[in-house]
Amino acid sequence: MVQAVMTKPGVIVFNDVPVPEMGPDQIKVKIKRIGVCGSDVHVNHGKHPYTSYPVVQGHEVSAQVVEAGEKVTNVKVGDKVTIQPQAVCGKCYPCTHGMYNDCEVLKVMGFQTTGMASEYFVVDAKKALKLPDTMSWEHGAMIEPLAVAVHAVRRAGDIKDKKILVFGGGPIGNLVAQSAKAMGASGVLLAEISRYRLAAAEKCGIGTVNNGEGDLLGKIVSAFGEDRADCIFECIGINPTMKQAIRYARKGSSIIVVGVFGEPATIDMGCVQDHELSLIASAMYREEDYIKAIELVKEGLIDFDTLITNKLKFRDYAEAYKLIDEQKDKVMKVIIDLD
Repeated sequence: MVQAVMTKPGVIVFNDVPVPEMGPDQIKVKIKRIGVCGSDVHVNHGKHPYTSYPVVQGHEVSAQVVEAGEKVTNVKVGDKVTIQPQAVCGKCYPCTHGMYNDCEVLKVMGFQTTGMASEYFVVDAKKALKLPDTMSWEHGAMIEPLAVAVHAVRRAGDIKDKKILVFGGGPIGNLVAQSAKAMGASGVLLAEISRYRLAAAEKCGIGTVNNGEGDLLGKIVSAFGEDRADCIFECIGINPTMKQAIRYARKGSSIIVVGVFGEPATIDMGCVQDHELSLIASAMYREEDYIKAIELVKEGLIDFDTLITNKLKFRDYAEAYKLIDEQKDKVMKVIIDLD
């Protein structure tokens, strides 16, 4: 089979490698689509803090089961699936208390262990989640980033009838906003400086504000009233928006940190303490987040099509990164097609 390997930042080569042997509790899948995300871009730039080279990428996928081990019961040959990409120990405190996404020795496919950028992939069947037969391969590959968003929203607790402010109009920020709305928030406002991404959010039914122009606090008060937002999500991973989140948070409210910081953050902890803000981190997802994500899509509450801006063939994998670097905010989600 053909496998894409990033040998160093910015360089992808294609190798012919054997298809791995399959165990009785495993499945073999034919990879159909792969999504490229912001963390992948960090790897391409050599700035991901937890990835070394060479690395096989690919963690947002849709696939079809082509073979199943004799002990597999949750999926069958022919099923459409997506794959949870975490490799966990199952023994540490987080793993034994239902928080395997926080495993003490967590490895993620495509970063610290082999990803799914290959024609076929063999994986433990328990990591597979069945997708509806009617779901497109492109939408199937978007379930992983939607699960990120669902998990982040759940980290805020019960958001029903809450007012939500989201910093960042990229795919994750957009999906956090969509998920919050779908899960019962009374109002959702997305802050972004890119006019393209602001327009995309509005097309998805999300209210927007340009946080690079004018009086941001005034705009927040105009949207939500004097009490401002109940919860703020930082979905970019940069100092300027983290500082804005802290500066404009209502005293006693919560900030959910979703964005991956490529550089160390410098934030005003004095303000965090004095305003008794809760800083809550959100890392990846759990199976229940995937299940909820699939449910939201089945109910027609999530718009993926607005976010999928580019589709490329497998051999053009490196071109995805060129598009992202050259077109910046106008590239939302690139999907790699392996058919």
